[in-house]
Amino acid sequence: MRILVIEDETTLNKNISEAISSENFAVESVFDGFLAERLLKKESFDCIIMDINLPKKNGYDLCKEFRTYNTHTPILMLTAFDELEDKIKGFDSGADDYLTKPFYMRELILRINSLIKRSQNIESLSKEIINALDISINVAQMKVTRQNQEIPLTPREYQILVRLCKNQGEIISKNELIKEIWGTSVDVNTNTIEVYLNFLRNKIDKPFGKNSIKTKIGYGYYLSDK
Repeated sequence: MRILVIEDETTLNKNISEAISSENFAVESVFDGFLAERLLKKESFDCIIMDINLPKKNGYDLCKEFRTYNTHTPILMLTAFDELEDKIKGFDSGADDYLTKPFYMRELILRINSLIKRSQNIESLSKEIINALDISINVAQMKVTRQNQEIPLTPREYQILVRLCKNQGEIISKNELIKEIWGTSVDVNTNTIEVYLNFLRNKIDKPFGKNSIKTKIGYGYYLSDK
């Protein structure tokens, strides 16, 4: 397993790299967004740890550009801020998870393992087509279409949509989504699910004049055309 650490603080970069290496991961380190951009285009990784406040090219822009040609490699963003708007911007750029400085290295390792496991679970699925309403998901290609129009999704958005489509009409709670997608070892705020559902509605429903992803207040979410 190869992990890329993109962090401009030398000491923190070193500490993160050593912690990851101690878990038997191969680690590559860079210290600015420009070098990271070049490396990401040349090489492949199993997980990316990315600071937001990077010199030469910030994490938001770097992540957004990376997602134009790679939608499956998980990205964990690091930041010194803990504002909801910063998290939303990070998720909207294509990040899969978010960790606020300072943090425990053990929590970082847990999140990396969780991200890699979820990514592998998706890749190991058979060549399956999921059809729900007028939404079609090619599982092997992780490709989503609606009314014959392809819809680009981030990995987390994709995982949530697959769950909703596989269980069309069934109410799925926030806790179920967190457990299935993030795992039990990571503490994820339920507000994170709400953020992702809003992203999904803006991509899956709004452009098509639909209201398919519904909320049953106090219970959870479900997919329906009624």
